[in-house]
Amino acid sequence: MKLDSFATLDAVLRGGTLAAAAAEAHLTPSAVSMQMKQLEAWLGQPLFDRSGLQVRPTRLAHEVGALMREALGQLEALRKRPSVRIEGQLRLGVIESMQPVLLPGVLKLLRERYPGLSLHLERGKSAGLTAAVKAGELDAALVGQPQSGGSARLSWHPMLRRELVLVAPPAATESSIAALFRQYEWIRYDRTTITGALAARYVNQYVRERRGELEFDGAPAIVALVSAGLGVSILQIADPALCRMYPVRIVRLGRSAPVLQFSLVTRKAGDESRPLAALRECVQEVLAAAQRQRLASGM
Repeated sequence: MKLDSFATLDAVLRGGTLAAAAAEAHLTPSAVSMQMKQLEAWLGQPLFDRSGLQVRPTRLAHEVGALMREALGQLEALRKRPSVRIEGQLRLGVIESMQPVLLPGVLKLLRERYPGLSLHLERGKSAGLTAAVKAGELDAALVGQPQSGGSARLSWHPMLRRELVLVAPPAATESSIAALFRQYEWIRYDRTTITGALAARYVNQYVRERRGELEFDGAPAIVALVSAGLGVSILQIADPALCRMYPVRIVRLGRSAPVLQFSLVTRKAGDESRPLAALRECVQEVLAAAQRQRLASGM
């Protein structure tokens, strides 16, 4: 049984619901539910009362949570003891849109906590970086996770989920998505990327009238064009500073909004690597802080 399952149980007990635990752990509610069922199978006893509309933790769940909370805290303290030195070099790939959000914080944390661990950084698209991890050319990469498929030799560590949004010129007054597409040209995000494929699928399903031939593989260029009144686009905004540089109107797509899952992908052979565990810890901490800042800013 993986220790992560006990940490997830603790998040469920603190948050009160599977959904709250999922948001804290950057997992889907179904993934949290699966971890709890696996934990119940391992213990041989139910941890939740599922007879009502909402699952309720049993007394055993609270006992296991209290026991493992203390044990996990002690293990974490041992793992971070200065006498346990983590050193070496990791080759990390990061998609370009996430570099401003991720790299300053991760590099700072690594230098503070693990001065013997250095990073060699590469940028690229999700598909190329994932292939480089699979081939052993990179140790890890922060990428958009495909909705299906993938190699059995890879491990996906969910880090952050982001809704795609529609960006429109700041002066746009149209009240509906359909009206915005009728008024402005559609500036596409590169359809060979996961973001572009998600956006194209949404438009093909929900927007009848659209026009436009421009297509780019970077958010800065697209947001700048939209800010200048040259069209609308559907993408995910990784760095809020981009919208301060190029003001746009942001329109949420509602319940049908495509969601991009950012994950740290590694080879399964490296799952027990202490340097990779240290990197995952820093990436999770930085992205969680970035998400709190976005929520506080109203994005």
